Amino acid sequence: MKRRVRQYGLVMGACLLLFAGALPVYYLFGAGWAVAMCAVAAVLPPVAAALGSIADPDDPEDRDNRYGPNAD
Repeated sequence: MKRRVRQYGLVMGACLLLFAGALPVYYLFGAGWAVAMCAVAAVLPPVAAALGSIADPDDPEDRDNRYGPNAD
């Protein structure tokens, strides 16, 4: 699996975990913590998209590189 696909999956998995975990946190610790978790989770999808768009310079099959050893 490509590095960028793995990074995208990990960040989006963390985002889903934060959104899903906000409900039990709301009941256990209060609304403040749940809102903070949702705020962090709302920032993660653009970060995941940016990480998924970065080309891997070490992958010979990744031809999105403009610079480096694998540039076309």
